[in-house]
Amino acid sequence: MQIWIDGDACPRVVKEVLYRAAEKRRVPLVLVANKPLSIPRSPFISTRQVGAGPDVADAEIVRLMQRGDLVITADIPLAAQVIGKEGVALDPRGELYTEETIGARLSMRNFMQDLRDNGVETGGPNSFNAGDRQLFANRLDQLLTASLKKSPA
Repeated sequence: MQIWIDGDACPRVVKEVLYRAAEKRRVPLVLVANKPLSIPRSPFISTRQVGAGPDVADAEIVRLMQRGDLVITADIPLAAQVIGKEGVALDPRGELYTEETIGARLSMRNFMQDLRDNGVETGGPNSFNAGDRQLFANRLDQLLTASLKKSPA
């Protein structure tokens, strides 16, 4: 398993959780973004800078990821593509996207986008808080533990 991070919008506290997990579990982690990112020195952590433009980082993640890889993203269309390639998609707030839930999430996202496109104020997500961080850390630990159990020793 490799971890891919949609790096442009991922909260710093989530990245820090991921850096520690990559080191502890010795799992390769790649941040993909269209701007330079500062990362800790580690043989397990790297960045991949892509060109500017909408969804360029998303396309690179989908192109490079393999079946069973974990992708950290709040981008629902990217999560849908990850699931389509048999990857695992996890929101930075700890929500696991699944085949059973992604269709409804994508429909709601598109509906809200249509409202915004027509001038309706829909508000944004709640502020990221300590509970979100803890839920993410717990879900990440569960996913990494399950992945290690599946891997040959």
